Amino acid sequence: MSLFQFPRWTDKLRPLLGATLLLAPAYVTALFYFGASPETLAVGYAPEQPIPFSHALHAGELGMDCRYCHTTVEEAAHAAIPPTSACLNCHDRILPESPLLAPLRQSKLTGDPVPWVRVHDLPDYVYFDHSAHVLSGVSCVECHGRVDRMDLVKQVESLSMGWCLDCHRDPEPSRRPREFVTQLDWKAPKDLSPADLPARRLNLDENGLDPMEDCSTCHR
Repeated sequence: MSLFQFPRWTDKLRPLLGATLLLAPAYVTALFYFGASPETLAVGYAPEQPIPFSHALHAGELGMDCRYCHTTVEEAAHAAIPPTSACLNCHDRILPESPLLAPLRQSKLTGDPVPWVRVHDLPDYVYFDHSAHVLSGVSCVECHGRVDRMDLVKQVESLSMGWCLDCHRDPEPSRRPREFVTQLDWKAPKDLSPADLPARRLNLDENGLDPMEDCSTCHR
């Protein structure tokens, strides 16, 4: 009984197989790195909401200030979700019988909040203070994008640690005078660079301190 022998042409495959064994770990590492990155998993996330609330209509066309609904952005770490009563300030009179607002009417009857779906969800080990950033002249648009153009809010930035650090290493281009923080279409005057804007002077708190430079604002 003769032993099986591979044909000679298979010898040419040996370098290819060796290269595969060497490149496979690098390929798997790259696949995991890019496949599991926030840019892949988070950017573009746009969940359906129980009520089709259009920021493009409310914040864009109607010009509602972000702080009317998100009342705590200047005072607390978390940006509050508007209570049912805030929505009913208008919708008790505007489209009160619309079938799209059925969850709102149900919330009014039961006292349970509307089950909004969180879009921007940081890991539990991350402490982010909205008030520290807003009071430092960092606009909503820097993290959330032009929500005033979105019918369905989506995540436009990775919100990864590296992305945050890029801003903290050079925050001035992302800052503006405090009174324009919620004016999402605001642009710096053409004859001034971001570094020339009096952001530091205008964003000082009542004690004359710059929240962006006060580490205790976030690290308590």
